[in-house]
Amino acid sequence: MDLFDYMRSNTMEKEAPLASRLRPATLDEVVGQKHIIGKDKLLYRAIKADKLGSIIFYGPPGTGKTTLAKVIAGTTSARFKQLNATVAGKKDMEEVVQEAKDALGMYGQKTILFVDEIHRFNKSQQDYLLPFVEDGTLLLIGATTENPYFEVNGALISRSRIFELKPLEKEDIYELLKRAVYDKEKGMGSYRADISEDALDFLADMAGGDARAALNAVELGVLTTERSEDGLIHITLDVAQECIQKRAVRYDKGGDNHYDTISAFIKSMRGSDPDAAVYYLAKMLYAGEDIKFIARRIMICASEDVGNADPQALVVAVNAAQAVERLGMPEARIVLSQAVTYVASAPKSNAACMAIEEAETAVRNTGAAPVPVHLQDRHYKGAEKLGRGLDYKYAHNYPNHYVKQQYLPDGLEGASFYRPTENGYEKKIGEWLRFLKESE
Repeated sequence: MDLFDYMRSNTMEKEAPLASRLRPATLDEVVGQKHIIGKDKLLYRAIKADKLGSIIFYGPPGTGKTTLAKVIAGTTSARFKQLNATVAGKKDMEEVVQEAKDALGMYGQKTILFVDEIHRFNKSQQDYLLPFVEDGTLLLIGATTENPYFEVNGALISRSRIFELKPLEKEDIYELLKRAVYDKEKGMGSYRADISEDALDFLADMAGGDARAALNAVELGVLTTERSEDGLIHITLDVAQECIQKRAVRYDKGGDNHYDTISAFIKSMRGSDPDAAVYYLAKMLYAGEDIKFIARRIMICASEDVGNADPQALVVAVNAAQAVERLGMPEARIVLSQAVTYVASAPKSNAACMAIEEAETAVRNTGAAPVPVHLQDRHYKGAEKLGRGLDYKYAHNYPNHYVKQQYLPDGLEGASFYRPTENGYEKKIGEWLRFLKESE
């Protein structure tokens, strides 16, 4: 490192955002994540003993993935190199690999490669790392906000241990905020700021487990609030509310939380809990989910889970889907709420869904079973001479507009796919079908 690099490094360290400056240097300074770095846990023991294998940290933003990697960098005897997958290319990886080979060959020193946002590497980039992880040239530490089982090469996964980081508890955020305000070395203690208990409680709660969001808010408050007559910068509840105006909601449209939330949304409608269903609707809307996507899920639920127990549910869902496209937000949220609460409150039946699934299985198993001759079309040229459509019985000519005849292909006579439940309107459908059968 030359003089200019040294000066640049010092300047960046001093002017770095508070969340970066406040990162702990040792395991004992880390706040939260005791389920993986408690003193009796494997990761804690491995870091302390400097016996790490390849690992992947997986969790939402602001939970300490990069922090843990930095702690490892400060405690390991191995060389530590860092790449960010959003900007690094193959040339960067080649340089790291060559340096790792040289260090291992000349000094017997291992190299830890920390790849932030590892899910941003494409398959070929991840494949490039594999042989060097496999032969021990590199120890890999990956960090990702996405489910690694979906986004990371399966071969890398099999050679790594996955550690899932959880959103920080409110108490953890509270502790970090106090450290941020009063710590004179890493925090903002030199600004002579003071934060009230209700402001601390508010920010710790509103951060939603994201330490970075809370620290950014308190930093903004300290830097933009005028000093009072007593010479202190007072971070009051009003100041805190201005600095973090919207609660942090964990909802990444491409990530786990998106799928977990939509799963809970659908299961709440299916489970006839309108309160839970409308809560998850509000969460998705708050996070900016596409209203058309939400409307499609409601339509699916109306058919798959309500079905003929209340045929009106699909009518409501389809009309809601059309309405939200015409209205847009914020009025669309009312339409969606109406549809969600209707579908959630409606009697449930998956009989129609099961009917098509069982019928599809029958088609796969029986192949292209021919249509019974009497049901075949007799209107095209020569059909009558071939006997097509002969002996077909026109249902409207018989009592109750019903007549018994074979409709299913040969070999499937008597098969039952649609079995109405006793719920809602479907009970009437079942009674009607039984009445027809008994009148044969």
